[in-house]
Amino acid sequence: MLYLLLLPGPAVFAASDTTATILVLGDSLSGAYGINPDEGWVALLQQQLLSEGYEYRVVNASVSGDTTRTGLTRIHSALQAHRPSIVILALGGNDGLRGLPFSEIESSLAQIIERCRKDHVQVLLVGIRLPPNYGAEYNQQFTAIYRQLSERYDIPLVARMLDQVAEYRELLQDDGIHPKVAAQSRIMMNVWAGLLPMLEKH
Repeated sequence: MLYLLLLPGPAVFAASDTTATILVLGDSLSGAYGINPDEGWVALLQQQLLSEGYEYRVVNASVSGDTTRTGLTRIHSALQAHRPSIVILALGGNDGLRGLPFSEIESSLAQIIERCRKDHVQVLLVGIRLPPNYGAEYNQQFTAIYRQLSERYDIPLVARMLDQVAEYRELLQDDGIHPKVAAQSRIMMNVWAGLLPMLEKH
């Protein structure tokens, strides 16, 4: 059986039952908050894969407002439904903004990683940096969570999802948190740099 995955622009991907899947488990930063989903970085990632000759189907399982805890409750069903070969894990921003305990954030992310590894699914961990008003010390402890998990589980890390985006106010929406359309290609390339070594051409 063949499925047609319709993409913005001219690219149309005919995916078979054996096509490998990349699952994006994130929050509003990956869910195209405030913009057309076809213009978000996840949709751009699908286009990038096709243009580079990688036959992967990208499934966006991101939910606005998700924390690492709610992501943990969803990962089992998402793995069962989509059977991905790679999970892009981009959660934690809402945890940090809400001041949730670092121990809880780390534990939930670790359990998601372990659940993926149980199914022999590769994980690309994507780090978030909080706004500077949270203070340098808090930010350092928060970002250290991702580095420590990357080292503990020997998985690739994109240290800053919004690198070269969060620094520029003109690339952010009025809330100062969510990126505009103009920033999505930069975000995609940040993630792409970490994802590329994990890919296989089929």
